[in-house]
Formats: sequence, structure tokens, C-alpha cells
Amino acid sequence: MSTMPTTLIEPHGGALCDLMVSGEEAEGLKETARDLPSVTLTDRQLCDLELLLGGGFSPLRGFLNKDDYESVLDEMRLTSGVLWPMPITLDVAKELAEALSEGQQVALREKTGLLLAVLTVSDVWEVDKAREAEQVFGTTSTEHPAVAYLMEEAGDYYVGGTLKGVQRPPHYDFEALRRTPAQVRGMFEAQGWDQVVAFQTRNPMHRAHKELTDRAAQDVGGHLLIHPVVGMTKPGDIDYFTRVRCYQKLLKYYPEGEATISLLPLAMRMGGPREALWHAIIRKNYGCTHFIVGRDHAGPGSMSDGTPFYGPYEAQELVLKHQDELGIQLVPFRLMVYVPEHDAYEPIDEVQEEGLEFEMISGTQLRAMLNAGEQIPAWFSYPDVVAELRRSYPARAEQGLTVFFTGLSGSGKSSIANALSTKILEQTGRQVTLLDGDIVRTHLSKGLGFSKEDRSTNVQRIGYVASEITRHGGVAVCAPIAPYTADRQANRELISEQGGYVEVFVDAPLEVCEARDVKGLYAKARAGIIKDFTGIDDPYQAPENPEVVCKTADETIEESTDKVLAALREMGFLPQEA
Repeated sequence: MSTMPTTLIEPHGGALCDLMVSGEEAEGLKETARDLPSVTLTDRQLCDLELLLGGGFSPLRGFLNKDDYESVLDEMRLTSGVLWPMPITLDVAKELAEALSEGQQVALREKTGLLLAVLTVSDVWEVDKAREAEQVFGTTSTEHPAVAYLMEEAGDYYVGGTLKGVQRPPHYDFEALRRTPAQVRGMFEAQGWDQVVAFQTRNPMHRAHKELTDRAAQDVGGHLLIHPVVGMTKPGDIDYFTRVRCYQKLLKYYPEGEATISLLPLAMRMGGPREALWHAIIRKNYGCTHFIVGRDHAGPGSMSDGTPFYGPYEAQELVLKHQDELGIQLVPFRLMVYVPEHDAYEPIDEVQEEGLEFEMISGTQLRAMLNAGEQIPAWFSYPDVVAELRRSYPARAEQGLTVFFTGLSGSGKSSIANALSTKILEQTGRQVTLLDGDIVRTHLSKGLGFSKEDRSTNVQRIGYVASEITRHGGVAVCAPIAPYTADRQANRELISEQGGYVEVFVDAPLEVCEARDVKGLYAKARAGIIKDFTGIDDPYQAPENPEVVCKTADETIEESTDKVLAALREMGFLPQEA
């Protein structure tokens, strides 16, 4: 198919590609778009579109065509020869891809249907996802978050083409901090800042980060742009609302006029060296002259066997190799540690050379301390920054919580769930909502049958309601059969983003459950009157790693309830008994 160019041959940091149109042309596109095929953009596609439209991805003028895509995979360059390490692609489903042709226009919309841009198609092709994963991320393992997205969520076809923007994706938060590349460049010019070092972050900043960035600005004789990612980051990261409030608190600790904050709507891929190079190009487009690149910059960590995806200094080495071509200078990240003897932060390599004792707290340790309600030492962070973190991440005993029971019909899960709800009310006074299988079927899932699809829908509805209860600080006690691993895992992931999640497997042999069956459901299933009954002619997939297992063939309801209560206390979700 055609390879209509989607790029301009421009040096990095040159004229920005502002793809927005206005006036009569914008109104004409809105009218035309009513009859065009549409793509409702995903969160990642929305981030990519916003940076394309505003010039953050200059020199791109749209989503990559196939030739540019292949060149980026193989050479980290566009066909024009311009350095570009990350494929920026519009993935779609097969049905839409087969309906599109060269020169056709496509309306790009956000989830409410709002028209954002019109794409003129250059070509459409089926993707070799394994090849892309290997070339760009160096692995086909879905333990890598970008590879998991590529393999499990992205469409199988890409659509290349040029863009005309009608409206930028709307935002209603931190509006004063959301600046386009042109606006950031204008701010630098107005302030007279001709030397600017950018700091990329997807985590809260503490005293070590402040010392690092302070030194970096002083070393280059310039100013600091704190440029945090507020698009998509690594799953499990602290939400950007909390992070931005922390950055705002931190800003007052810098010398007057040294630092400013601007937000970056980037969808990170956690692509290590290639991503670091990509980040440097983006910062050059925003007008920065220097860029801090960390140890294992934008790396996703290690695989389950402990093998890191990328070497610790690969990112710095790749950016350093290309910094002259890019016209932006690398500032290596130097890990700063607290030295009690000096009551100061100093670079770890210098501290180790001098043989001094030092202290540091990792992100994992900090989250554990917040969960436990422990005191965060003043040497580590500033009190108002810690206060912001505690607002969003209270101690476990103050968090919302879901206790999710699963087990065969007749296993005793409803009885234990009822007893647990009562005990939590008795001992803590917390708000508790019981989502028992029969109750949910009557009120939340009325009309659903008992097919595999309907049972999954029922469990997922319970998960959604429980996630909302948890998000608002309540306790949800759920007791469906929930026979399928995939549904339970989906609920765990959804609810864990909002607070605590504890899975309780009520493990009772099938014959015991049948003997307890007061409704005669098992007998009807044995007789073929009820079809696809869990445990008879439809499998129950037992949990592999539940937090608690109750053996109700050997335990009383009271004993099982006490076991769950003890586990909740041990994990910190309930206070210890007086």
C-alpha cells in the first residue's frame, strides 16, 4: 500500500509540528466526521494523540506508516533518517482495518464521543507483535508491561496516516500545570531561561530527589523543569493526583526561581534504553537543554526469576551515544543517600569511597511503612509531602477492604461471611457491606442466568461494587461461588487499586457440600435437571494462593471466622485485640 509520509525531515528541537487546525477548517472537519468511521481511543492512544497534536512527538505528523514503523524497529530511525526509537502506532481491530483504504478519513474520538482529530489513512497492515516486542523491548515475555499490553490488549492491525487536530483531549485537573511544548518554550523565553535541565519522574519526590535535582541545576548553571508523567505509568504506581500534590509541596524547598513544574501526558512503555532516548527527544521538543537519566531509566525492573530486563547503565549509554545528534546533554542520575554523620545527602559512590555509614529507604519500604502507619523519618522526606501521601495511602487499618470468599455451593462461605461481617461491626464499628451470592442475584444481577458468561458477569459486578465500597473506605464482604480463576484475578486487580483485598478459599469436599444441600440443587444437577452446575458438570477452579483457607469439614463456623479475623489482624487491616 501507499507510504504517504507521516513525518517531516526536521532536526530535533526545531520547528514544532502543531497539528491543530482552527476556524472554518475545524468546523468543516466536524461536519465531515459525522459520516466517517470512528475509533474510540484507548487511554494510551489518547496520550499519544495529545503529544502528537501539540508537537511533543515532533517531527511526527501522525501515526507511523508501515515503512517508518519498520525503520524504527530495525534502525531506531524514521525513513527520513531522523532518530526516533519508539513506534507510535494506532492499533485497531481486524473488522475496522479491513474496511479502511488509502486516502480514507477516520474520526478519532474520546470515550464520550467527542471528536479530537481526523486521520487520513496512508496504509493498514497486520502486525507481527512478537517481532515488535523483541526489537523494541528486547523480550517477548509478558512480564514486561509493554509486551503484555501489546500481546493482550492492542489490536492486531495498525493504521498509519497524517492528523488534523480539532480539539485537544480535555482535562479538568491541574489545568495551570498542563502546558504544550510551545507554551513551555514560551515560558522559558519569558523567564530568560536558556539552560534548563529536565527531571523525569513517575514517583513521589523526597529529599534525595530534591538534593539530586538541586545539584543538577547548579552543575549546568541553569534551571530545573520537574516534568512528571501524568499519563500511563507502571501498573501499581502511585496515582498522579497524589504525586502532583506532593510535587507542589516540594517546590517551595527549592531556591526562589530555580524550579518549576509542568505535566507530561505521556503513556510510558517502560522500555528502558529506547524509552530513555525517546524521553530525551521529547524534552528537547519542550525546549530543555539537559536531561537527567537515571540508573535503569524507565525500566520495568526484573522478571519473576530475578533477571533484570535491562542493564543498570544501558539507558545512560544509549542517550550519551546520541546526545550530540539530539542537541540535548545527558546528566547522569547519581543515587543520593543520607549520611547521619554529616546530616546531609551525598552521592553514594563518594560515601562508599570514604567508608561512611549511610541510610536510605526504598519505594517498597516506604509503602510498607505507610501501610503500617509507621513514622517516616524527617531525614527522608518533608512533613507536608508525607502528609499528602498519608491522605491517599492511609495505614492498612484505615483503608477500605474487600474480603472475598469463594467455594462450592454448600461449603459454608455464606455462613462465615455473615459471621465475619457481624464480628467486624462488633469489634470496630466500621461500615460493612455483605455481598452474598443470593443477595446479589436478587438485587444486582436480576435477569442473569447461570451460563458461564452470566456467572462471570455476576462475579465481575460484585467485584465492581466491592471496589467502590473499598475506594470509599468501607469493608465489602463478598461470598459468591466465583468458580473461575480469571474472574477472581480480575476482581483482585480491580479492587487492589483501591485498598485491601483478601481472598478466602472455603475448602469443603464435594460430598460434604452435597450432604449439606438443603435446596436439593446437587440432586437436581445429578439428575440432569440443572445443567452446568459447578462441581458436577462444570468445573470449580480452586484458588492457588488464597490469603486464607477455611476447612469447613473440620472446623466450626466460629473457628473459621476466627481464622479469618486473625489473618486480617496479622495483615494490619483490623486492630489487634485488646
